[in-house]
Amino acid sequence: VQLQASGGGLVQPGGSLRVSCAASGFTSEHEDIGWFRQAPGEERKALSCISRRDGSTYYTDSAKGRFTISLNNAKNIAYLQMNSLKPEDTAVYYCVTLWPCGVNGMGSTDNWGQGTLVTVSS
Repeated sequence: VQLQASGGGLVQPGGSLRVSCAASGFTSEHEDIGWFRQAPGEERKALSCISRRDGSTYYTDSAKGRFTISLNNAKNIAYLQMNSLKPEDTAVYYCVTLWPCGVNGMGSTDNWGQGTLVTVSS
């Protein structure tokens, strides 16, 4: 599976941004899509995932309330809408394939995209 993240950039605190992930080459239905991020000097953190089968979603505490994941299944494009952004949201955002994504959490990751940089600063 190939994953291409895009849409990162510079945004002011309190602003919004939507990053996208174009996915191609799925060979199995047992691959869902998720988002991670890595801030400077920190480990990668899981954010959210969405099931390709039924659209169910899961959010970690880092993403609950301000981030919304969605999926255009016909185009194989996943989105992460981020609102009320804070400087601490500055990070490289990665889309991944994983299995499974469900109400119980995010499963094991498989493929990683190259990441898109989001900088929140005035």
